[in-house]
Amino acid sequence: MPAVLTAEILPASATRPLRVVAIGGGTGLSTLLRGLSSHVTPPGTEEQKRISDLAAVVTVTDDGGSSGQLRKDFNMLPPGDLRNCMVALSEEGDLLARLFDYRFRSGNGLRGHSFGNLFVAALTDITGDFGHAVQLASKILATRGKIYPVTTANATLVARMDDGSLVRGETKITASKRRIEQLMIDPEDAAALPETLDAIAHADIITVGPGSLYTSLITNLLVRGIPEALARAPGLRIYICNLMTQANESLGLTASQHIERIHEHTQAPIFDYALVNTRQFSPETLARYAAEGASPIEADIERIESLGVRCIAGDFASEETVVRHAADRVTDALLALGQSSLTSRG
Repeated sequence: MPAVLTAEILPASATRPLRVVAIGGGTGLSTLLRGLSSHVTPPGTEEQKRISDLAAVVTVTDDGGSSGQLRKDFNMLPPGDLRNCMVALSEEGDLLARLFDYRFRSGNGLRGHSFGNLFVAALTDITGDFGHAVQLASKILATRGKIYPVTTANATLVARMDDGSLVRGETKITASKRRIEQLMIDPEDAAALPETLDAIAHADIITVGPGSLYTSLITNLLVRGIPEALARAPGLRIYICNLMTQANESLGLTASQHIERIHEHTQAPIFDYALVNTRQFSPETLARYAAEGASPIEADIERIESLGVRCIAGDFASEETVVRHAADRVTDALLALGQSSLTSRG
């Protein structure tokens, strides 16, 4: 097995711009997209940046909060994670982006809803097509990239817990005190959009993560067509490992065990590389997370590489009030790896 790559030694060759697909959900995906978006060539310009095409593939199984209420009231897919991606891919500080992110703090029937969620709901009602509504909203925000729901089927998550019980619905699954053993999707034949499969087939880089192991990542990989597309994708397939463990989704799991859980659900290896954080956190941060039952995910690099997955190890964390990925450093490592791959292929 070749030596472990580090973020510091990755080459940054000048090649053609890259085609990138990012798969996930929640704050993890939107954080990554903020880093990637600054490298996307703006439409209608001659300026050439490091990314020519960027596509976000986003989970649509949320059934809580504003998204869950709109899903119930309008029989539509939940817009929340998609809205977050639109904001992440729009011009930072743009008034429309701030408007889409605005959440009503009062008002009978409005409190708790975000304006962006209501806007997508209205567009869905007008067009009769949720996917088309997302594309129209993205166009209005002039996002630097395309955003696709992983499926347009009205899918529900079902989890088999460690006591054998079945829990239905994302909110109930995340609220459960039991550990998730297996995740399923209902209907099980929920299919991916053709545009998503095409984007994966032509991508130079495909990322999965960061995000909640089961409810943000594996949920996407249960959609018909996605595992098969990833298994045969010619581009680099990269897992971005989470920084901290999460109750009932990943407590006690090392980085390699995250990959193993994903492969158990895809029933095939789908990663070429894993990007793992090796930064040590301050005692104050460790104590704060320990009080919530969370801890840093162990970067068991030797075990990861024994799975046939090469590691990119480095400081990829931002340590503030909460621990998040440092989007700029993650993006630089991903793009350098992608550019190096293009160079080696000639």
